[in-house]
Amino acid sequence: MKMNPIEVFSEWVKNGKDDGMEKNHLKPVQNMLKFALKDLESFSFIDAGCGTGWVVRMVSKMESCISSVGVDGSINMINKSKRLDPLNEYHCSDLLTWKPQNKKDIVHSMEVLYYFKNPLLVIQNFYNNWINENGRLIIGVDFYYENTSSHDWPEKTNVSTMTLLSESQWEKIFLDSGFKNVKYWRTGKKDGWNGTLVVTGTKN
Repeated sequence: MKMNPIEVFSEWVKNGKDDGMEKNHLKPVQNMLKFALKDLESFSFIDAGCGTGWVVRMVSKMESCISSVGVDGSINMINKSKRLDPLNEYHCSDLLTWKPQNKKDIVHSMEVLYYFKNPLLVIQNFYNNWINENGRLIIGVDFYYENTSSHDWPEKTNVSTMTLLSESQWEKIFLDSGFKNVKYWRTGKKDGWNGTLVVTGTKN
């Protein structure tokens, strides 16, 4: 029987599989952050689907970072984040409905949004409730139509919800949510792997 994504990732914490997240996703995340943060003298940051908080911790150490916050649907992930990092702020909640007390300049999400049946609704919540004027959303996904070697993941992972969209469909979701200056690219392409799809836009 297939499990929902939160159940799967909660199990990952129990069996130590979560430790591979940083190793597997570090380079694409560095590519995303380099683009998103390049001209900012100071910024507030939130990681949507933060897992065990490795991106939150990494960003919080940057001199220009005012605050770094993590949100995840798995209580196991959040509990581990808090154990590893008592300094930064973590919330266990549903990305579809949760709202931060204060909006942020940068919302980042790596390998999360296709685990929702309708990613548009999550991205609209980010746009309306999470992001400051002139702020930016930047996301990375490995499960997308042009990356054919990822297409068997739903069977391999036993996850009940995985929404397969093309690059242009992700772009349209950003535009339909109100984002401007929307662009996308791939990073980390190699033989048999089309790389991580990065999509970003600003709230102007």
